[in-house]
Amino acid sequence: MLSSSDSLTEIQRRIDEVKRFLSITLSIANAHTVEFYTHDVWKRFVAVPPEEVLLAVSSGSDQQGEPELKGKEQSRTTFGFCSDTNRLVDTHELLQAAKAHSLPGLGVCWSRDELLQALRESRSEPGAPPAEKGAKLEPDEFMNSKKSHEVQSMSEVVACLAQRCGVKQVIDVGSGKGYLSSFLSLQYGLRVYGIDSSSTNTHGAQERNRKLKKFSRSYQKHTKAVWAQGQATHSPQEEFAEIKPGLTGENDILFGAGGGIMSQEEEALNVLSDVSPAAERHSEPDPETEELFLSALSVDVIQTTSPRIPPSELSTEERERRKRENLERKALNRTDSTSTVFSPLTSYVTAETELRELINELEDAVMVGLHTCGDLAPSTLRMFVAKPELAAVCSVGCCYHLLSEEFDPARQECSRAVCGFPMSQYLRDRSWFCGRNARMSACLIQMESLFYRAVLHVILRDHYSSYKSEKRVGNVYSKAKSFVDYVRRALRRLELDESKLSDSDIQDYLDAYRPRMGEMHAFNMLKVILAPCIEGLILLDRLCYLKEQENLSFSALVQLFDPLLSPRCYAVVGLKSHGNRITS
Repeated sequence: MLSSSDSLTEIQRRIDEVKRFLSITLSIANAHTVEFYTHDVWKRFVAVPPEEVLLAVSSGSDQQGEPELKGKEQSRTTFGFCSDTNRLVDTHELLQAAKAHSLPGLGVCWSRDELLQALRESRSEPGAPPAEKGAKLEPDEFMNSKKSHEVQSMSEVVACLAQRCGVKQVIDVGSGKGYLSSFLSLQYGLRVYGIDSSSTNTHGAQERNRKLKKFSRSYQKHTKAVWAQGQATHSPQEEFAEIKPGLTGENDILFGAGGGIMSQEEEALNVLSDVSPAAERHSEPDPETEELFLSALSVDVIQTTSPRIPPSELSTEERERRKRENLERKALNRTDSTSTVFSPLTSYVTAETELRELINELEDAVMVGLHTCGDLAPSTLRMFVAKPELAAVCSVGCCYHLLSEEFDPARQECSRAVCGFPMSQYLRDRSWFCGRNARMSACLIQMESLFYRAVLHVILRDHYSSYKSEKRVGNVYSKAKSFVDYVRRALRRLELDESKLSDSDIQDYLDAYRPRMGEMHAFNMLKVILAPCIEGLILLDRLCYLKEQENLSFSALVQLFDPLLSPRCYAVVGLKSHGNRITS
């Protein structure tokens, strides 16, 4: 029986623990790196040498360290910070506290295997599990190991959720180029609708959809022929069709031994799929087939974050074009519903989005999101709670720095009525906010780039009265050949008079601050230490939001991925009280 191990009260208690820790340490996470030297950030927040911090971080927090500062500031500490001066005096104590206040340390997460086992034990329809436990995808030249790991791991969980709820449809929010969507449809026989705000992504997904339909038909026909001829004992290399791009054309298909090469025209004439949709649903895939599927995907595997433009900001022409495209796809899907891998749709999604306006054939479904950016992850959860046709949700968020915060004092990030953080009424009642710099702490860029920018800020302070300009320097570091070149490019970008400084003047600043580069390195390592705790609070807030809802029977945080392969590895999973009730 599937049961929620942590009650709402328990999750609120964990939130309070993380809040108390962050109330002491967020000052470091929110310190702006650009102002590191102009505001003398190291001396303001840290009372130990940078070398001691780096040594403590590199050696880990397993050993019990002595307080690193003797004298007045050693009197009383909280999480390594002196209670009198609020400066860090014991790095080892901070490391141990950060570990204890991360999600693994709090002990609130399910493992992926625990969730799969519980779902299979409580599924509403009897039968074999939708996927072989332990089936492993090996990365190949068409997909890196990170993407292979994510798609395989998440798809098995989503398929089990669908089977547990007795549904056949999946809605993939922020579907990007459609890798998860295509895998779910091809391997598990689910009808998947992929929604993305970028028309570039959905156009690419549509083309990949066409190629994968051809592959799916070829594979079905070839597999049936092999079994009919009594060749089931042949090796996997002989039994499965394999796509080999670049032989005679992009979409040529090479069969196993003696199969020969078929052109697109021959394949279209000879490969006629007569496998019924019912026979495909929830079938048990073979690892070899999964590898073939990955080989069918485009080389362009890395998803990029496209700007998500609200409908109100789209031109009339763009809105009409997207409407026509969605209508055309719906018409195509109705005429080709038995062979469609998945249906890509272009739409900007919010919690208020009416799904039935996008999907005419909408039935009860599972909503999923793999690394949905910023506010899209909380919007996915709000939509799941509000829409009765959504039976379950599995959401993995990312890009926490792009979250809008309701209680941000600057109120610059949340002009809308509904913000991305906090979601739970528990944290909203306490007006809690993290701050953008704190949320950025897990997204640190190259060290030298940060150092260059901080020294540039000193130059702007010393020589230009407009150093607090609203204009941004932007990404000039990647183009710069040296620090002098970096500064001159930045001054031009800021429209400032670069003739005021000679090359030697600029170089003198670099030489003066280079001995203090270790301070910035150590300070950023402290930010990295705090990042899992900030992420943990954001995810606990989302879980708390689900547990506050009365129509949910199960909700949990689940570690879906190996954090070494995919750092954003936690999913928020929820199920509603439909069908066989799940014990909460």
